[in-house]
Amino acid sequence: MVKELMHDPIFLAAKSEPATKDDIETAKDLLDTLTAHKDGCVGMAANMIGVHKRIIVFDNEGTYMTMFNPEIIKKSGPYDTEEGCLSLLGGPRRCKRFRTIKVQWQNEDFSTRIRTFSGWTAQIIQHEIDHCDGILI
Repeated sequence: MVKELMHDPIFLAAKSEPATKDDIETAKDLLDTLTAHKDGCVGMAANMIGVHKRIIVFDNEGTYMTMFNPEIIKKSGPYDTEEGCLSLLGGPRRCKRFRTIKVQWQNEDFSTRIRTFSGWTAQIIQHEIDHCDGILI
């Protein structure tokens, strides 16, 4: 179900709790909401729909991907960039990102996965994990 977007910076600045198998429906709602905003959004975290759980969804080179409890375990190639966010009012803001990241997460079956991402996809993932950590750009 498509959910309303959260814009409260105090809510968005709170750290998210670990996701469990009970949060599968939240992940589906998050994916539905991202799909509804696909013209102006490439990724979302659960707190953007009012749920403090470590769940992100994003465009992975044309296919949507869901991660439960994502953590960056390695990063390299720092650079400065600008990003916008559907949850934050105003234009793009400056931030620091890494060209390549190694991420550990759980899939929909809650099996642990590890994969290296680079470029645009890595930037999207970093933005959404920042949401989970209560970091606003």
